[in-house]
Amino acid sequence: MRVYLGSDHAGYVVKRVLIRRLRELDHDPVDVGPHAFVQDDDYPPYVLETARRVVADPGSLGVVLGGSGNGEAIAANKVDGIRAVLAWSEDSARFGREHHHANVISIGARVHSVAETTRFVEVFVKAPVSRDARHLRRIGMLTDYEQRRRK
Repeated sequence: MRVYLGSDHAGYVVKRVLIRRLRELDHDPVDVGPHAFVQDDDYPPYVLETARRVVADPGSLGVVLGGSGNGEAIAANKVDGIRAVLAWSEDSARFGREHHHANVISIGARVHSVAETTRFVEVFVKAPVSRDARHLRRIGMLTDYEQRRRK
């Protein structure tokens, strides 16, 4: 599976670790940037581009990283077609994918260890989306709202 990864300076180091780990798991990670550590860079350009690429590549997923992960989740969700979730545990990563059909996971690199962050991503990319009627109904409600809002 292709997995796009974007971050800012706070997530730069863990992003590099995740790229290696995703390759070990036979995924196709794509580093959207930054490609060098810059202490005062801003996350929006990298996160928005990561989200844009996920939408343009059906079946792919995205990982965005920052200090807390909050701003990154907000930014990713500005892109039509993205369902980004903030992960703070293995369960939140799994349920984000399974129940909410998230295609982007956002993680705070300053609030989680590299090992925790890696595990959240492993769980997220492995989790299947649920076809349970209640989850499909809720996703449908959100999709309907998004489509009406665009018109």
